[in-house]
Amino acid sequence: MHQAQQQNGAGVGSVRSYGAGFALSILLTAVSFGLAMTGALPKGATIVCLFTAAIAQMLVQLRYFLHLDRSSAMYWNVMSLLFTFFIIFLFVGGSIWIMYGLHYRM
Repeated sequence: MHQAQQQNGAGVGSVRSYGAGFALSILLTAVSFGLAMTGALPKGATIVCLFTAAIAQMLVQLRYFLHLDRSSAMYWNVMSLLFTFFIIFLFVGGSIWIMYGLHYRM
C-alpha cells in the first residue's frame, strides 16, 4: 500500500516533520494570541502582523500536514487548491458586491 500511495502522489510524513509542523503552528498561534491580547503594537501594525501570521499558518498547514509542495506529483493537488480559492473568492466577492449594490439602492 505504501508504494500505491507514492504512485498516486500521496505524501507520507515522518514524526519529525509532524512535530516541526505542530511546533510552528503552536508558535504562530501563541504569537497571534499575544499580539491580540497585549496590545503591544499599534492597531494597524497588529492587523498586519495577524494577517502575516495567518498566511504563515496556512502555509505551514499545507506543507507539513497536507504535504503539498512544488513537486510534479503534487501539481494537480495544488491546481485544485488554487481553483478552490478562486471559486471561494468569486462567491465571497460576488456576495459582497451584491450586498453593496443593494445597500446603495435602499
